[in-house]
Amino acid sequence: MNRIYLLLLLFAIYFLVDFYVFQVVRHLFSESHGTTRKVVQVLYWIISIGALAGVLLYNQLDPHVFKDLRLFITSFFFITLISKLFSAIILLGDDIRRGVVWLSQFFGDHDEEITKSDRSAFVGKLALVAGAVPLTAFTFGIISGAHDYRVRNRVIRSANLPRQFDGFRIVQISDIHTGSFFNKTAVMGGVDTINQQKADLVCFTGDLVNYESKEARDYLDIFKKIKTPLGVYSTMGNHDYGDYKSWTSIDAKQKDVKNLHEMHRYMDWNILLNEHKILTVDGEQIALLGVENWGAGRFSKYGDLPQTYRGTEESPFKVLMSHDPSHWDAQIRPQFSDIDLTLAGHTHGMQFGIEIGSFRWSPAQYVYKQWADLYQQGHQYLYVNRGFGFIGYPGRVGILPEITVLELKRG
Repeated sequence: MNRIYLLLLLFAIYFLVDFYVFQVVRHLFSESHGTTRKVVQVLYWIISIGALAGVLLYNQLDPHVFKDLRLFITSFFFITLISKLFSAIILLGDDIRRGVVWLSQFFGDHDEEITKSDRSAFVGKLALVAGAVPLTAFTFGIISGAHDYRVRNRVIRSANLPRQFDGFRIVQISDIHTGSFFNKTAVMGGVDTINQQKADLVCFTGDLVNYESKEARDYLDIFKKIKTPLGVYSTMGNHDYGDYKSWTSIDAKQKDVKNLHEMHRYMDWNILLNEHKILTVDGEQIALLGVENWGAGRFSKYGDLPQTYRGTEESPFKVLMSHDPSHWDAQIRPQFSDIDLTLAGHTHGMQFGIEIGSFRWSPAQYVYKQWADLYQQGHQYLYVNRGFGFIGYPGRVGILPEITVLELKRG
């Protein structure tokens, strides 16, 4: 019942915003030819009602048979709503201004006639332009940004690094979210880019799927093509446990998680489930640790870091794969000060923001202290990958999908 009330509230808000913006559309086209005016008004309401009808249809569509249609529905609704909200903000500001003017006249000198301040054509056009900006940006983010893979190179310097690992190259990928993909060719291009980096090792830091293992089936042979001298190692993210899907039984959920583990192995990915692996190069060693998902707050805590760490005490340099960056401040740094480098993902940088040179901004920074790129506290490093894929909104604006290249250097 609460869900129905929430849906009704959402529809009410949507229609109020719709009607508000429609007044401007009607005003701007009031002097147009009769046919033009009617066509514009009819198209406006067809788009609005179509977006709401899609939301009602969404849950009736099989998520596997109609995956692309469901993706279109959510994207269409999201983009139209955000665009109209931008327009409404401009209109609301103008209405507040007009209200202040009217009140000043009302409480002012009553010898003067109180006049109504009409909305100017300029403000109406400004409101439509304001709505067009997110419409254009988010549409472009789907067409181009979703698969505009960016290679980011960073150097990790540590006096603990053995000499034989000086110059060792790790490629990190994270948050693939195969259940969201709609362009296999573009994904294959991303895999080719990974292989072009000539890494010694590839680390995947979780979220292969959105809800269940079957989402990954069509992409296993693509990601199986990732090859490096020391292999591909992986761990689990919060979306990989089936926690966001209703299951018929606990056994069904656990079976699906085990199936996902087997998919990692099919791709020749060495999945580390609260485990570690000692990597050896010319007789010298470092430890690679893979802890299951552990997130601060409401996120799942399947990870057992003490168990993962046990047996690596003597390793001079330790790399930990931990999906959620909140783990770093909550447990890793306070309790395991000799873990030199932590690799995380999870945030996606909210798939929206601005990055110009060293300047970075995203709504993600108001949720996560460490949300993208490289962080350092003392001799310990954390790298937060922006994600290879996407979820929810099927694109990226400003915060583009990432392939990270980390070069380890002594010093």
